Amino acid sequence: MPRVRANGIDIEYESIGRDGGPVILLIMGFASALTSWPDSLCQGLAAKGFRVIRFDNRDIGRSTHLAQLGAPNLSAMIAKVESGGPVTAPYSLEDMADDAVGLLTALGIDRAHVVGASMGGMIAQLVAINHPAKTKSLVSIMSHAGRLEVAEPKPEAFAAIMTPPTSPSREDRIARGIAVWRVIGSPGFPASDAELRAKIERGVDYAPYDPAGLARQMAAAMAAAPRNDRLKSVKIPALVIHGADDPLVPVSGGEDTAKSIPGAELLVVPGMGHDFPEPLVPVYLDAIGDFVAKVEARERA
Repeated sequence: MPRVRANGIDIEYESIGRDGGPVILLIMGFASALTSWPDSLCQGLAAKGFRVIRFDNRDIGRSTHLAQLGAPNLSAMIAKVESGGPVTAPYSLEDMADDAVGLLTALGIDRAHVVGASMGGMIAQLVAINHPAKTKSLVSIMSHAGRLEVAEPKPEAFAAIMTPPTSPSREDRIARGIAVWRVIGSPGFPASDAELRAKIERGVDYAPYDPAGLARQMAAAMAAAPRNDRLKSVKIPALVIHGADDPLVPVSGGEDTAKSIPGAELLVVPGMGHDFPEPLVPVYLDAIGDFVAKVEARERA
């Protein structure tokens, strides 16, 4: 896959679809490389006439890993968050939003429909807030606006994403990944054992394991201030997609996000959890594809 230099780091990306089509920029969440966006979703959006760009955030996959920044103490950060104290991180979600915009600039793309999932949704929100000239529309999926009191995960879901593999070995990483997705996945759209294992294997084989990098990403999310007031300034079309059965970010987090963005549409999907299983791809494809097509039609009119 190609790579560009942007915002002071190297960013691995993939472009799918015709170069002249309207651009959809996909921003993935915590601990997830670009391979976490299903090929079927990316190719389906490309078949609708869009150019789809997915990429690795900093500290994941094949983009720059900022080892020189060290590994934050997440246990201490969690304790501070729970006590209401301030926390700091090696870098911010704002920096990660700047990475996304830097990628667009490096590729010569003036504006894009920005779609983010989970932590990627938080980053996408900041792209819309900080870089309105670059953002045609915003789609925030399984995410929240930063108010933890309305977005508190179920204990077992948070424990699942925070528990490391037994060892860095390939099989232990695969086993841990399968266990995580079985906890946070969609009860109404369950992935088959074969699909889930293939997905985890692809992610494990894509890039080396970097627990310090994952800790830096989580620290950025923990240190982020609520965005509700800032989201009120967003004037572009926005769609919030959330699962009614999401154990990691409860649906109240999505509802709070939609209420904070003027005119935002909210789609709550029964049976959807915190994942992208193949049975759920048609729902994502229709929701994102139809929304972006509607925005494009309005612009042409």
